[in-house]
Amino acid sequence: METNFYDSSKMINTYRHKDLVWVDIESPTKEEVRQVMQEFGIHPLAAEGLLLPSMKQKVDLYKDFIYLSLHFPVIRHSHRQSVQSQEVDFIIGKNFIITTRFDSIDPLHQFSKIFEVNSILDKSHVGDHAGFIFYHMIREIYRSLVNELAFINDSLKAIERDMFSGKEREMVIALSKVSRDVIQLKGALDLHGEVLKSLEQAGATFYNNEFNHYLAGITSEYCHVAHIADSELEIIRELRETNNSLLTTKQNAVMQKISVFAFIAIPLSISTSLFQIETVSRPIVGQENDFWIILTSMVIFAILLYLFLRSKKWL
Repeated sequence: METNFYDSSKMINTYRHKDLVWVDIESPTKEEVRQVMQEFGIHPLAAEGLLLPSMKQKVDLYKDFIYLSLHFPVIRHSHRQSVQSQEVDFIIGKNFIITTRFDSIDPLHQFSKIFEVNSILDKSHVGDHAGFIFYHMIREIYRSLVNELAFINDSLKAIERDMFSGKEREMVIALSKVSRDVIQLKGALDLHGEVLKSLEQAGATFYNNEFNHYLAGITSEYCHVAHIADSELEIIRELRETNNSLLTTKQNAVMQKISVFAFIAIPLSISTSLFQIETVSRPIVGQENDFWIILTSMVIFAILLYLFLRSKKWL
């Protein structure tokens, strides 16, 4: 592995394995892009695409290389977890590959360590051209997304446990946050399918069909990630429906208790009001122990109402 420094503040990492070269640039400057453009014969239009982030994901086939731009979702694991989209531009030639990005991307960093160790020890046969480096690189990125989705799945299992532990209200917010992350992750990957199909066509032309199997493998890795994301969304929908049912059941139970209390309390309050009416003749009122007689009568009446409700299975 060899690392080249073009100025005091920016760095281009160059990794070599036999006759193959991988150049990785983070937040490229015009000078850095100009140098790799001259060294590897990059077309000015492709070089221009390396300088600034772009909303467009695409594949362009040139005479000496394939230009590919993809956006990958990255989940920030924190108390304000969210998904961000990070662009990676690839220029894939016969014996070189150039990657540019505008932020640190963990899967690429991890792949560089593996690539460096294997290059130093000469333990693995990467392949005959730079397309194989891209193949292993993109597989590492997609498999990291599988790990991210596994993390989300663990969160859903924790939500399910809490949901059946009486924390339905708190789980409404928790489910909304996880749903947001999966939707954003899936949204960042939506265009990959079309771009990878275009890449298969460009690769068949550029590598004379000998690389088709590997390009199809990349598409398969993407489909695997997309399928897991769809499954997670389906689980979220089911958990949300279950949580809503639990919330509704709990609210109905509360309303039922309130209704029963009102059913018992209203007749008692009416009877109490009757004894407060200033009339010439009021039964019981004025007799010895009249308060206790009235109170006992009300308690007995309340008990009878309660037993009536139980017999009707309204409680």
